[in-house]
Amino acid sequence: MTTLVDSNVLIDVLGPTGPWTAWATSAVQAAQDADVLLINQIVYGELSVGFDSIEALDLALPEGMIEREGLPWQAAFLAGKCFLEYRRRGGTRTGVLPDFFIGAHAAVAGYRLLTRDPRRYRTYFPSLELITPVTLA
Repeated sequence: MTTLVDSNVLIDVLGPTGPWTAWATSAVQAAQDADVLLINQIVYGELSVGFDSIEALDLALPEGMIEREGLPWQAAFLAGKCFLEYRRRGGTRTGVLPDFFIGAHAAVAGYRLLTRDPRRYRTYFPSLELITPVTLA
């Protein structure tokens, strides 16, 4: 099984210690023991905000820990359609498109998604298998 890891989980693992650090570290370890872990360009881009250089980010995500896979074209299309539906339902937040790309990638490829923010994924990708703080409790 392959698990796509959401940016928020990796930020919790790689960033300063916070309220989600223990859960995120445990969840990543458990998924890594059972699955192939994966990120895409969207997750990589969101993670880059916390690093001064590409080399520093690559060092934090060593080869063999988390694989990288490009966003499929079908996922980009699905993300756009889900974002359109979000807007039609009255959604007004502007920074949500990355979540739709991440969710669509996992949905199109048949991957699980490891995230601590499942609400939007459950709404727009109801068949997507999620690993969340609730599912691990």
